[in-house]
Amino acid sequence: FGRIGKADLKVVTKKVPTEQELNDMLFAWRVAKHVKSNTIIYAKDGATVGIGAGQMSRIDSARIAARKAEDAADIAGWPEPKTKGCVAASDAFFPFPDGLLQAASAGATAVIQPGGSIRDDEVIAAADEAGLAMVFTGMRHFRH
Repeated sequence: FGRIGKADLKVVTKKVPTEQELNDMLFAWRVAKHVKSNTIIYAKDGATVGIGAGQMSRIDSARIAARKAEDAADIAGWPEPKTKGCVAASDAFFPFPDGLLQAASAGATAVIQPGGSIRDDEVIAAADEAGLAMVFTGMRHFRH
């Protein structure tokens, strides 16, 4: 569960993350360390905007995180959830593109994840097609 910095990240997509996205991704990655497995964290401007965890699939965690952000927007009276233009962090690799694409549909523009799936190429291609920036950390927080 070591700490990582910008120099430790490997950009794997055609789109390179902005400085703000990098900062938010590192923040979301630190938050993911403290949340139950199969975590998806949405973050923007140094704050979490949605947390989904403890599910059997990463796509369900991504949906729950988006729903939490939608609920918060409704309660606060915001016109849209704060996930629009956010980043997403996953505590373990995406085994398929579906969880990544769910994050994109919630509004994520950049994703941080460990990488290491046998389908990384497929997930990277999906990120490129969706116009996402994505970085690999090479380390996971997944607890089992």
